[in-house]
Amino acid sequence: MVEHEGTGPLDLLTWSFSRIAMWAPFFIVMIILYEVIMRYFFAAATLWVNEMSLWVAGGIYLSAGLYAMQQRSHIRIFIIYDVAPLWLRRVFDVVSTLCVSVFAIAVIWGGFGESKAKFLRFETFGTAFDPPIPATIKPLVLTMMMFLALQAISNLIRDWPSTAWVRKTFDILVTALIVGLAAMAAYNLFIDPPEGHKVPMKWQIGIAVFLLGSVILVLYGLFKDFNRTPAVHVEIDEIEEEAAVYKQQMGVGDDIPDEILTGNPPKPSPTEQQK
Repeated sequence: MVEHEGTGPLDLLTWSFSRIAMWAPFFIVMIILYEVIMRYFFAAATLWVNEMSLWVAGGIYLSAGLYAMQQRSHIRIFIIYDVAPLWLRRVFDVVSTLCVSVFAIAVIWGGFGESKAKFLRFETFGTAFDPPIPATIKPLVLTMMMFLALQAISNLIRDWPSTAWVRKTFDILVTALIVGLAAMAAYNLFIDPPEGHKVPMKWQIGIAVFLLGSVILVLYGLFKDFNRTPAVHVEIDEIEEEAAVYKQQMGVGDDIPDEILTGNPPKPSPTEQQK
């Protein structure tokens, strides 16, 4: 897959944190390998590997969905979309974006109270290792749903493409929203924390780093790409995509060998056929 170009504050934020999440599967493989060695070679099984792998895998799953949305690589059915005229395709795009947004709002609305309660009492898993999976994954689900809806709207605005002022207005509003939510979270966590909260200091520091990093990324993305016109995203199949990569890498024109386009072995020459 050719990675889709990211422009603007939201794409930069999604791309940056997805890059970090891409290393998480390697971390899971390494700790499971450690568990196997300790269990079968030293008869000293761990208490933490299984739950740590579940914990990290949950974060990977959520971030992968957001990255797939930014890359336009989620599963879509084109049997009707491809034969529809342009105006009807745009209607489909708007309807699908509305469905994603309404679903995200419903999930956030229904789960906010429970998520807040789990986080403030820093609910743990209740096992020997006792990781704070409920206190972290539940808020992460709502956070990713919010960014998923914003990313769907961003894709819609950039893929038509829209006029510059619509894109710039959206980028400013998204930046203001993220900065405002980060400031609100920092105020409630550090300046005026709710009564009875049990969030450990090390987690507060980690959340502060996450919030600060998010603010820096969105501000940098806003100023970097504010006057940049994003390239229009065009859906192409895998063969066309591979052909485009081959042209770019080899510096050739449209004369691409048939075996490159189709994957079939090269046809033998007449001389080779006679032999």
